[in-house]
Amino acid sequence: MGCGGTTLFYPLLITLSVALITYNIIISSNTPLKQGFPSSSSIIDPVIELPRGGSRIRGSKRRLFHTAVTASDSVYNTWQCRVMYYWFKKIRASAGPGSEMGGFTRILHNGKPDQYMDEIPTFVAQPLPPGTDQGYVVLNRPWAFVQWLQQADIKEDYILMSEPDHLIVKPIPNLAKDGYGAAFPFFYIEPKKYEKVLRKYYPEERGPVTDIDPIGNSPVIVGKEALKKIAPTWMNVSLAMKKDPEADKAFGWVLEMYAYAVSSALHGVSNILHKDFMIQPPWDTEVGDKYIIHYTYGCDYDMKGKLTYGKVGEWRFDKRSYDSTPPPRNLTMPPPGVSQSVVTLVKMVNEATANIPNWGE
Repeated sequence: MGCGGTTLFYPLLITLSVALITYNIIISSNTPLKQGFPSSSSIIDPVIELPRGGSRIRGSKRRLFHTAVTASDSVYNTWQCRVMYYWFKKIRASAGPGSEMGGFTRILHNGKPDQYMDEIPTFVAQPLPPGTDQGYVVLNRPWAFVQWLQQADIKEDYILMSEPDHLIVKPIPNLAKDGYGAAFPFFYIEPKKYEKVLRKYYPEERGPVTDIDPIGNSPVIVGKEALKKIAPTWMNVSLAMKKDPEADKAFGWVLEMYAYAVSSALHGVSNILHKDFMIQPPWDTEVGDKYIIHYTYGCDYDMKGKLTYGKVGEWRFDKRSYDSTPPPRNLTMPPPGVSQSVVTLVKMVNEATANIPNWGE
């Protein structure tokens, strides 16, 4: 089913105008950001404190969450979304009536519908104005979430922010509770190491830098109302960091992840860190009890099943090999000795492509 169209033009225009005004306030002011954000009355998304403490005991009531993934209309993003949605549907169906997995939305941030609107539930968001992302296309992600949260009719009370290169391997429960989000901890998100830079965005009066969790925006399960408050801040901090040469150099390709972590902390939303949220082959060799396979890294092996990371293997699976055309059906399975996580990944891709209609057309 598709959403968007001419009826959303004026709300989108208004929203974009407000966002750009906020953006200009943040990056153009002569006062340091830490003095004018987010407490300044000129900023449209004031920080509203949310509970940081409380019991972490799960109740018996089902708390549905909506899975959302942002994507462009590129071939690269599209085939991943199709495979991801296939597994989302299959795993949700296998979970039974007690599942907390609710609906699914692909937030398409290229501004116009594509040919997969009927295959994947999709909301069409507008991209940032030309040049705003400075070549860092990921900056469209927080802006896309702002639009979706403002305009879509989301029935569930929680949101799982996911990505196209996530494969769900078993039913995911709602891991968020009592005002806490639930997130995967990334070893390369190091707030303490970059305290000097982060203090521009999370000033000392807000609390210790360790309030900033070592997370990105995905995978994260968070309350919908909390995310409605976090998302505009996330957008603004992302844009401000990209404009800041020191922050841009320090954070590089994970800048938007740091921006989300900062924004969550600014709004008083701490996260329960779940290492079992996902695995990342080839470094994680077993699926075990994990919920998601994140295939961000290339998997290269020789024919004896030995990892040759950093060198193209005799056998390989790397999503970047398929940036201009989808992977073919029936990919060659890895040789004996390759880790179970990689074998599972390839089997899942093959099953999805075998069952998705008109694959590769």
